[in-house]
Amino acid sequence: MTLLAHVRYCDEIMAQTEQLGELVQGADLTRRVPTCPDWNLRELVVHVGAAHRWAGEMVRTRAAGEIPEDRVPDAGGPAGGDPAALVEWLSAGAAATVDALREAGPDTEVWTWAWERRTAFWARRMAHETAVHRADAALAAGTAFEVAPDLAADTITEWLQIVAFAQAEGDPEAAELRGGGRSLHLHATDVPGAEWLIDFGEDGFTWRHAHGKATVALRGPLTELMLAFNRRQRPDEGGLEVLGDRGLLDFWLERSSFG
Repeated sequence: MTLLAHVRYCDEIMAQTEQLGELVQGADLTRRVPTCPDWNLRELVVHVGAAHRWAGEMVRTRAAGEIPEDRVPDAGGPAGGDPAALVEWLSAGAAATVDALREAGPDTEVWTWAWERRTAFWARRMAHETAVHRADAALAAGTAFEVAPDLAADTITEWLQIVAFAQAEGDPEAAELRGGGRSLHLHATDVPGAEWLIDFGEDGFTWRHAHGKATVALRGPLTELMLAFNRRQRPDEGGLEVLGDRGLLDFWLERSSFG
């Protein structure tokens, strides 16, 4: 499974934002979000819109260092509880950020918090940020969630890269994801080639796209696999099955929950 094109990530930011807006339009913004229990729907949408604006400001200014969130214009969302005003604010921020990403292209140097200091990082990160939080809104509303298979697969791959980066940077939770002789296999049963094999070594973990016998395997439809791996549902929901040492899977999920 390979990275998507820069233009595709930009398109997905807009598409995922539009679908998130459709979920919120006319909704009770005070409804709690079960998968983000500290937030209600309004707070979830403001988080996404603020993230768009923060990333967009980084790209527009070609920032060489992190821009504090309190210096990002209009990041707090509209006053009041009108869903239409909130959706308009969300859409405007996404559009401005996508315009900046498209104008910059994928290879412009810019500050990021991670392993890659290019605008390509922000396009990919915001596409997945928006898609996963759209899943949160769908789960809160009790509606079905679907996402394109290649985007779902890349969401899993990006999350593995983020956890590996966190481990390399000394995050205390990620640091515990080690221990020789154990492995975790993710296997999408409906998309050929959508498999990941995670090996726990003494110094940390490594991963690759591969099929192989593992200490524990999580198998099932790709979208459900993505939701479970992002801790948006339990590993035994949505047609998923756990084969082998469930404790090792829980060990991973508990220690990749930072952020």
